[in-house]
Amino acid sequence: MALHFDRAEFDARRDRLLIEMSERKLDALLLFAQESMYWLTGFDTFGFCFFQCLVVKADGSMVLLTRSADMRQARHTSVIENIVLWSDRHNANPAADLRNLLNDLDLLGMRIGVEYDTHGLTAKSGRMLDEQLQTFGKIEDTSDLVPHLRLFKSPAEIQKVRRAAKLADEAFDAALPLIKQGGDEAKILAAMQSAVLAGGGDYPANEFVIGSGADALLCRYKAGRRKLTKNDQLTLEWAGVYHRYHVAMMQTVLTGKVSKRHQELFDAARAALTACEKAMVPGNTFGDVFDAHARVMETHGLTKHRLNACGYSLGARFAPSWMDPPMFYTGNPEPIAPDMTLFAHMIIMDSETGNAMCLGRTYLTTESDPEPLSRHGLDLIVK
Repeated sequence: MALHFDRAEFDARRDRLLIEMSERKLDALLLFAQESMYWLTGFDTFGFCFFQCLVVKADGSMVLLTRSADMRQARHTSVIENIVLWSDRHNANPAADLRNLLNDLDLLGMRIGVEYDTHGLTAKSGRMLDEQLQTFGKIEDTSDLVPHLRLFKSPAEIQKVRRAAKLADEAFDAALPLIKQGGDEAKILAAMQSAVLAGGGDYPANEFVIGSGADALLCRYKAGRRKLTKNDQLTLEWAGVYHRYHVAMMQTVLTGKVSKRHQELFDAARAALTACEKAMVPGNTFGDVFDAHARVMETHGLTKHRLNACGYSLGARFAPSWMDPPMFYTGNPEPIAPDMTLFAHMIIMDSETGNAMCLGRTYLTTESDPEPLSRHGLDLIVK
């Protein structure tokens, strides 16, 4: 078997989940998020683009409903022993197969939690599910349950995170020599992804962001490549990924001369990130971290050029996004606590002058100050 953790780790996670289920008086939980299944059992697949569900009962027993294409994947990568298949066929309704499975598990009329807020359950599948369960039992949305458990990393997970951080640094190391006048975005991107894969890492849950010139003001990947000019700006957002655990970084690198505006934006970005670090301590909330960022941006007259969120939790994630809840945005009451891996990004996009400046790092929270997971500093890089 290709388990990324030992059995004791999975047993501990199951026990944490069962305690939470007991507190919510749940008889069963229907997991549709692939990261939830991975966290609980090790099941590693991109087959969640089709209907699949892990049923977890209050006694700790689990049954996976999936397609034949994922049966061997589940047996090879997870601790799941009981696997039931639904068949690909015209007008198939796997939600009906799930209802029959729940009936066989004596869950009729019971209190059942469902993970609705996930890319693993499309709107169409969700409608089919609701149709099948509307008279089956007491159904409630428990989308927050496993994500909150995953927010706190175990020592074994932190080892994966540190390996991912090393890969993130190595990706940046590979990019830096290529960032220069005439440098090709395609070669920079290829070098970064190659460093992660060659180092034993994985594909990221979403594409690396790369954009120069006007595209440096984008914070999403887009198709198309260009070559850097003498005085240019290149925004990169990437992640080291190891056993699906992500450590993200973000930076705008300049070529040629530093304009006055770029220097102003960088000074603000670094000051804001430093303020976020100081706020990222137990006793504060995720909202407090965002507010620390917003105050610095306001002081520098950049409120209209910043975003309305400045980071989020990271962990083991699957496509289409490496972002985990909760996020840094105003009013978020989630407390900062030790053993979280949190990505803080200072993104400044001045469309009026066409200048971009971004700076972001991932941190491991502790009992006091957060630990930056990158060995790279916070200096403005000009090539």
